Amino acid sequence: MLTRKQHDLLIFIHDRLAATGVSPSFEEMKEALDLKSKSGVHRLISALEERNFIRRLPNRARALEVLRMPETVAGKAAAPATKAKAPASAPVPQAANENVLEIPLHGRIAAGLPIEALEGQSSLSVPAALLGPGEHYALEVSGDSMVEAGILDGDYALIRRAQTARDGEIVVALIADHEATLKYFRKEGAMVRLDPANRSYDPQRYKPDQVQIQGKLAGLLRRY
Repeated sequence: MLTRKQHDLLIFIHDRLAATGVSPSFEEMKEALDLKSKSGVHRLISALEERNFIRRLPNRARALEVLRMPETVAGKAAAPATKAKAPASAPVPQAANENVLEIPLHGRIAAGLPIEALEGQSSLSVPAALLGPGEHYALEVSGDSMVEAGILDGDYALIRRAQTARDGEIVVALIADHEATLKYFRKEGAMVRLDPANRSYDPQRYKPDQVQIQGKLAGLLRRY
């Protein structure tokens, strides 16, 4: 049996993995559950791990996998949950009748310092289940500044085309019309701040007219 907070956190992690393939950050979990500190998140995750509802994926920063969903919560039956999609770090099973889409693969994008995003003629085969509505393309990730978001060097970022973003979303930002980077999008006064997910890197700040949103992270593929 789970407490209400444990149940709510498990559902939040499950839904985020199903929607994006990426585990939520501790800050996002803290805000979602209206906790005062991240230590509360650590305690809840440890409790879920001890009860075999989740597991931490080894050698991967902030990577969680939902193993099962609860039948009851604090003496009350929980709503049935759909099966979680595989996390970004797991191979994606492809059934024989599963639709596979070909989306454009546009070169490499920096998850560290900005580099030029090259337009290419290649394509990437992606299970349709990983993509929601909208137009998508893929970029190969270069760098380690997003490792705490579960995004590693060599991953393929699946991007849904968009021109706007909300605070806290992971975006492809085109800087000064020729450099692109994958970062958390934030507004900071009159400036745009692009935050890494690696304590070794500093946030990047730009004037709004220097930054153009070209898409939002929709999922990840990792090859072994």
